[in-house]
Amino acid sequence: MALKFPSPTEIGGISFLDSSKADLFKLKGGFTLKRKENRVTFGRKAHCSAQAPPPPAWPGRAVPEPGRKSWDGPKPISIIGSTGSIGTQTLDIVAENPDKFRVVALAAGSNVTLLADQVKRFKPKLVSVRNESLLDELKEALSDAEHKPEIIPGEQGLIEVARHPDAVTVVTGIVGCAGLKPTVAAIEAGKDIALANKETLIAGGPFVLPLAHKHNVKILPADSEHSAIFQCIQGLPEGALRRILLTASGGAFRDWPVEKLKDVKVADALKHPNWNMGKKITVDSATLFNKGLEVIEAHYLFGAEYDNIEIVIHPQSIIHSMVETQDSSVLAQLGWPDMRLPIIYTLSWPDRIYCSEITWPRLDLCK
Repeated sequence: MALKFPSPTEIGGISFLDSSKADLFKLKGGFTLKRKENRVTFGRKAHCSAQAPPPPAWPGRAVPEPGRKSWDGPKPISIIGSTGSIGTQTLDIVAENPDKFRVVALAAGSNVTLLADQVKRFKPKLVSVRNESLLDELKEALSDAEHKPEIIPGEQGLIEVARHPDAVTVVTGIVGCAGLKPTVAAIEAGKDIALANKETLIAGGPFVLPLAHKHNVKILPADSEHSAIFQCIQGLPEGALRRILLTASGGAFRDWPVEKLKDVKVADALKHPNWNMGKKITVDSATLFNKGLEVIEAHYLFGAEYDNIEIVIHPQSIIHSMVETQDSSVLAQLGWPDMRLPIIYTLSWPDRIYCSEITWPRLDLCK
């Protein structure tokens, strides 16, 4: 009996209602399924698919390639979602490190007032507002600005910001699957991706990852947990990664009694105990849905099997994630719950940038 699966699928077990079928099943691609107590298990663990699994962005290790730097002066970046949580924190980093980074293009959704302020301060060459009906309002807000950037509204503007010729790295801080098209455009233009939009890999991993390899583009995780894993695998020998331990704060409802959950309001879900994030990810954190998405993202980023990715509740949000190596050592990345840290590492990798204690307090484990 041959089984054909129309799309890439991870299969842990298959049930057959008809117990009269043979005890051995063949999958296209040479994989074998064996019946065991009315269940079917793999003869060997494999990715069961009509096509090969996509190559991970970082297959269990991260080693910088020599000679990748190709710009003079501050690193030029584009930001998709400049008025959101990731975008504004990225611009905080740029403002504090003008000798390290400069902004060449900005894209926002509908917050014209904030976008205009950002344009006046950071002087990008290109600006996009996704809501085309706000174009005139943006032009009016910039009427007194000394610097007049090119403005392209709508989805096309988003794509042009992503593939701006001067940008070396594109920060994808836009929420949801809307980030997929501009990310693909940036990759096709050869831009490294500071990935804060997890839907890019969750929805498009099998397409995006081969595309990134084709164009020699680095996908650098800006999410705190995946940045922690990325930092932990720096310089690991090939094949050294054994297991990924994703930490989770538990979200706003971690300590709530079950009987109280039926009465929760949106405002309750938005009260994250540790992190200052956008509304969607804060709600997803409260329901732990976000952690499920992060498991999928970790699988695509680092090539770990799903069985080798575990979630650990860590209410303090000091350990941002861990990796276990083949010799059972566990490596962890620690820091205050501040999204600026993974963002600045993503932008500066493989370097480390000095951060002032005034705006970046040092971690104190005795507090």
